[in-house]
Amino acid sequence: MNKSNLRREALLYHAKPTPGKIQVVPTKKYSTQRDLSLAYSPGVAEPCLEIEKDINNVYKYTSKGNLVAVISNGTAVLGLGDIGPEASKPVMEGKGLLFKIFADIDVFDIEVNTKNVEEFIQTVKNIAPTFGGINLEDIKAPEAFEIERRLKEELDIPVMHDDQHGTAIISTAALKNAIEITGKDISKVKIVINGAGAAAISCSRLYIALGANRNNMVMCDSKGVIRKDALNLTEQKAEFATDRDLNTLEEAMVGADVFIGLSVGNILTPKMLLSMADEPIVFAMANPTPEIDYNLAVKTRKDVLIATGRSDHPNQVNNVLGFPFIFRGALDVRATKINEEMKMAAVHALANLAKESVPEQVNITYNETNIQFGRNYIIPKPFDHRLIVEIPPAVAKAAMESGVAKEPITDWEAYRERLAERLGTGSKLMRMLTTRAKSNPKSVVFAEADHLNVLKAAYLAHEEGICVPILLGNKEIIKELMKEINFEGDVEIIDPKLDEEKERKDRYAKAYWESRKRNGVTYINARKLMRERNFFAAMMVNLGEADALVTGFSRSYREVAKPMIELIGKAKGVSRVAATNIMLTERGPMFFSDTAFNINPNEDDLVQIASMTDRVMKIFGIDPVLAMLSYSNFGSSPSKSANKGANAVAYMHKHYPNIVIDGEIQADFALSNSLRSDKFPFSKLHNKKVNGLIFPNLNSANISYKLLKKLHNIESIGPIVMGLNKPVHILQLGSSVDEIVNMVCVAVVDAQENSKKQ
Repeated sequence: MNKSNLRREALLYHAKPTPGKIQVVPTKKYSTQRDLSLAYSPGVAEPCLEIEKDINNVYKYTSKGNLVAVISNGTAVLGLGDIGPEASKPVMEGKGLLFKIFADIDVFDIEVNTKNVEEFIQTVKNIAPTFGGINLEDIKAPEAFEIERRLKEELDIPVMHDDQHGTAIISTAALKNAIEITGKDISKVKIVINGAGAAAISCSRLYIALGANRNNMVMCDSKGVIRKDALNLTEQKAEFATDRDLNTLEEAMVGADVFIGLSVGNILTPKMLLSMADEPIVFAMANPTPEIDYNLAVKTRKDVLIATGRSDHPNQVNNVLGFPFIFRGALDVRATKINEEMKMAAVHALANLAKESVPEQVNITYNETNIQFGRNYIIPKPFDHRLIVEIPPAVAKAAMESGVAKEPITDWEAYRERLAERLGTGSKLMRMLTTRAKSNPKSVVFAEADHLNVLKAAYLAHEEGICVPILLGNKEIIKELMKEINFEGDVEIIDPKLDEEKERKDRYAKAYWESRKRNGVTYINARKLMRERNFFAAMMVNLGEADALVTGFSRSYREVAKPMIELIGKAKGVSRVAATNIMLTERGPMFFSDTAFNINPNEDDLVQIASMTDRVMKIFGIDPVLAMLSYSNFGSSPSKSANKGANAVAYMHKHYPNIVIDGEIQADFALSNSLRSDKFPFSKLHNKKVNGLIFPNLNSANISYKLLKKLHNIESIGPIVMGLNKPVHILQLGSSVDEIVNMVCVAVVDAQENSKKQ
């Protein structure tokens, strides 16, 4: 993304529709006078009195136990430096967002207007009773060391400066595995650390805790090698000063086994890399520009094992692998601190997780066939859902064993189940789909690119690397709109109405006529139809000149769907096209089918709708558990309407035994395992979490998803067309830019799957 466009998009993202990225959401009912009297006066006095009797009751009656303060004075913000507390607030809000989406931890961001160490410490101590933990952020060294040391000593809640310890924990886990893969000995490897800030010091200390020899380590700052004979060294730099006759980074790199970069981009040259020992390990963690470009490094040394801070290369050292889960474990046992034992427990848990078989959902998310422990996978992926059930328990156990846990866990299996439930939010699916789409972008035709929302979506998808857009529509209008939104780049623009497309239109018309000439289509009619963008776009996909198609923004769904079914055709074995909507609910993504095509499906149609929904869910990396909905439960009504669902399920149990489905069943029973367990313990849904709903008719499905969408502000992706021969996806009339981008991600993932069949 070019700099001007990035700036514009970033500012819009943070400003609209509501300034900032986080908000406070009530967790209790507040609709009646009774609710309010319990929430505040007079009812609130009761928990206050209980807390006065026993201060530990604050964890029972308030949100303290799941609330972390992200605190900064803005003196070392990202790569921006000392920009002040107000300017640091967007970063602190962003940290809060990551805490919430990865570990379900609530956050208040606190920006403190002081550079005085003592004032900062006293401020944090004074507000500490509000919080279950303190995450210090973007505070410059050496002050950060003293601030963290004092607060850890003087507070009885977990305190961690993530800039120091987050990178240290993740990189130490990566180093542990890299050492194993290259067959080196941690006690003997020669390590060069370029950078001497808070992160570098913490990393170096944790490497020593892992087994590295301090005498084999050389640290460099912007002036070169930190030597013992240097003047005015800080206490932290003096800790890692060397008496070896080295002055420059280039000299230090000769014969080194490991390079740790926590500095600036492009400082490590190919010459330096070539001077390293066999099987060199390079962690180039400067962001966004690593100390050496990944491609340059692997071109220079075939035997290099490299990690960076970037998501577009293997082995991303990303702090989000650590801090949310470390605090999660600390909070869940009410730890009084985050100590060295807890940090090392996180290191070993991360390192060990990378060695385990990777779930198919992770393979799908990153568009890999089989991710395996090795040179290109030494650390787990950020979207690995196992992180929350592996790292917090390891941290919690270490807290208990080291004597800092006030509320030990006794039932670890139940704890793991509670952790897994914290990831119920459906928005995670969209992040996974986006990541997967970006891993292998496909060409997507935007059939209505002369509409501003569609063009904006194409621009965002292009800039994010989700797809290669092909823009259809009035060429002059598209070019003007592109100027307006600063859409730059070598993007194909096609206007089917122009004579310059005559050759392609003739070719498409002939192919269409050949396929439909026995269905009343004449060659003349076929040529006329190729002037219409939807027909033109469909033929591009049919003939393999584009991978996928997104259309429907400016016309009704059925008006667009009918010609698409005719041109694209149904997939092999499909007699009915259907659609599913993904509802991103608090309990996780829910699939609603059929929401667009079949008005009153019979039992055969329901079988096909259910089997296609099962397939789509698996494509998206979700294990389907389907409920055939009705107004009755398991034969409680003899009506024809209820029986068709029961008959469809009976057929599927016999002919599709691997599909988990049951019914007919009412919606409340489908969504409540406790209700089902009590009334219908025989159901195949017993002790399972239903995530796919098959509706008995179009009325119920369409009304249900639209009610949920509007009444509860639930994001919906779809309707996603199921059963077509090619990746064609139809938008809802007047879709928002975000909805179009979401559908583009779906189209790309669909195209990825389609390419596997060819």
